[in-house]
Amino acid sequence: MLSPPAGHKMSMTGQKTHFEITRFGFPGGHVVAITCATFLVAILSVTPAASQLDLRAFSEKESERTLMVQTQLKGFGRTTISDSSVLKAMLKVPRHYFVPDSQKPYAYQDSPLPIGFGQTISQPYIVALMTQALELTSGMSVLEVGTGSGYQAAILGEITRSVYTIEVIRQLYETASKRLRDLGYNSMVVRQGDGYYGLPELGPFDRIIVTCAALHVPPPLFEQLKPGGKMVIPVGGSFETQRLLLVTKDERGGRTSKTLELVSFVPLIRGAP
Repeated sequence: MLSPPAGHKMSMTGQKTHFEITRFGFPGGHVVAITCATFLVAILSVTPAASQLDLRAFSEKESERTLMVQTQLKGFGRTTISDSSVLKAMLKVPRHYFVPDSQKPYAYQDSPLPIGFGQTISQPYIVALMTQALELTSGMSVLEVGTGSGYQAAILGEITRSVYTIEVIRQLYETASKRLRDLGYNSMVVRQGDGYYGLPELGPFDRIIVTCAALHVPPPLFEQLKPGGKMVIPVGGSFETQRLLLVTKDERGGRTSKTLELVSFVPLIRGAP
């Protein structure tokens, strides 16, 4: 998540030392929450459980999403968002569903918005830019570090079914898990834990997107990239210019980096929130 004016959020957390399994029943599906070692996992298995009220969110505010795409994602000195799959996702996903009620009137404005716990939902342009840079296609696996509101995960989920996302703040994790479940993102895996270490037991991944600024590219995340894989990550300190990097892993495991844009993100926080 982003710190004003153009970024995204994320903080990273400590570790669990116990193992639990809790099953919650829903009509036509279920959620299994597992806490083990450093994470809590929610496997979203939803079909008819998504309410019609929630699914109607996709048909709400369509004109506002159209205006957002037409005015914010093209031109104005910015990188033009031209990837058709990204544009289609931005037009479809109901951004207003991912913000608090007090922020819904501003959901489609060209700015980040607060979502609680000192975190924000990134401005639409940053979400689209980072997604486009991934060059994500259907069938690829993608890891998101920093679930936040769940909006970025939903955008990814419109392009590929194999989305894995990890969030450090329990309340955001729980809210985003339910929100994504209610909207019918059935195949998505959401975990709570320290995203610096990624999800090695589920990797390697074709793509990784990090939504908080690190002082360096975390080695565990780079290790979880497949050969030929790409990572988008902001790098830099809180009081300096940060660079949004596109990191590529070649077939021999070597790394190349390209700066996409100068940005301002909140820092990747290590330890307990």
